[in-house]
Amino acid sequence: MLKNYMKEGQKLPMFGVGPYIVYGMAMVNLIGIILFGYVFKIGILDSPWILIFRIVGGLLIVLGIAVWFIGAVKSDMDASITENKLQTKGIYAWVRNPMYSGWWIALSGITLMWHNAWMLILPVIDWVIMTIALINTEEKWLLDLYGNEYAEYKKSVNRCIPWKRRR
Repeated sequence: MLKNYMKEGQKLPMFGVGPYIVYGMAMVNLIGIILFGYVFKIGILDSPWILIFRIVGGLLIVLGIAVWFIGAVKSDMDASITENKLQTKGIYAWVRNPMYSGWWIALSGITLMWHNAWMLILPVIDWVIMTIALINTEEKWLLDLYGNEYAEYKKSVNRCIPWKRRR
């Protein structure tokens, strides 16, 4: 498993519950793909839906990877965590959890590749898993650590869906 290393004085773990949220969402998708696509074989769409679902799915996969990459690699989030600073710039001005959002968007795109109407419920289930997990873990930690600064940030930036900041 990932080593949740912490420097002296660091208040939050580097990975937190992230891997568990992503694994949970991925397992929901895998089970849904197996059940709807291969066991029950229900909801499978024909042309032109195959092409539409695959194009949209491909775009979502690319978008999800980009959102995750910007949040994980290009945002200096590791430095913010180790220095106990709330990250609100860059992609974090658009979405509070870009790494989770990126995975969610990419997994939604992967699900669309099966061009199955029944699988459209999977991104909703993933969103529920992600939202409940974040509300009950990281959001509580961040509110305890940053107090009013985080409460104000929450009011203006969406939890999971990248969107222009509300003023």
